[in-house]
Amino acid sequence: MSGAVADWIEATARHIDEVVFGVGEAAEAIAMARLAGGHVLLEGVPGMGKTLLARTLADCFGGGFARVQCTPDLMPADVVGTTVYEAESNRFRFRPGPVFTDLLLVDEINRTGPRTQSALLEAMEERAVTVDGERHALPAEFMVVATQNPIEFEGTYPLPESQIDRFLIRLAIEYPDAETEQRILATYAMTEARWPAASPIDVDAALLGRAREAIDQVTVEDALLAYVVAIATASRRHEDLALGLSTRGARALLLMARVAACAAGEAFVRPDDVKRVAPWVLPHRLLLSPDAQLDGRSGVDVTDALLAAVPVPR
Repeated sequence: MSGAVADWIEATARHIDEVVFGVGEAAEAIAMARLAGGHVLLEGVPGMGKTLLARTLADCFGGGFARVQCTPDLMPADVVGTTVYEAESNRFRFRPGPVFTDLLLVDEINRTGPRTQSALLEAMEERAVTVDGERHALPAEFMVVATQNPIEFEGTYPLPESQIDRFLIRLAIEYPDAETEQRILATYAMTEARWPAASPIDVDAALLGRAREAIDQVTVEDALLAYVVAIATASRRHEDLALGLSTRGARALLLMARVAACAAGEAFVRPDDVKRVAPWVLPHRLLLSPDAQLDGRSGVDVTDALLAAVPVPR
């Protein structure tokens, strides 16, 4: 068992729970995504604590933090930066945008237009941005946590497939149960209440590196690789889908499954690990056909159908 991986996930979930109540599984999934070096998309109706969850992550992980509040008039230069002329030195200088940080909160990402959404593509995939022909590297631990409202809400722009595919996982933030909501009100409903910062994760700074080394040592057998490929292939042929899982999506599924296996103390990835993380990795990547949308089907429904239909290797 990799104590480093289990310790990282447990510490992250515990510190998030100090501030954001009732998101235990989401906290665990985000900690796993951090280990995998991926980006996270949080989806839910306004007022469910998505922004608070993202800010709490920054408090836990330490490092730099920046926030972009998306609006219809937000421009790409507002995110990645721009080149400005300095009269004093008689030269042009690059002025970095908020993307140059360790954790970038992109709040309500689907309230800005496609052009600005696309400004994040290079940053999320290559951890670098190109401005005026010059490439600028981002921090090695650069991570995007984006929030979005459901697409049927007014003033939203659906994320293009190329953008949404770059999010390792998507998590739905649901309404809390009655007990959790009462705890939230009891803690934060006073006029003098302030949203506290979570305490930083009190572990060795090298723990993240050791955890990733442990994940790399988890074995993936050929039969398991074939299983992941079979899921991807089945999605591309499914009658309810206009667009199935990409190769990047299949890689994301396998990567998260390796993290889950390592956290559970397994020496190799099992089909159950794939099934466990699939609801976080697959649904947002599956583009439903018009008929499926009219029938009220969802990416979650199709994900469940795929996992039930594809034979599990023995």
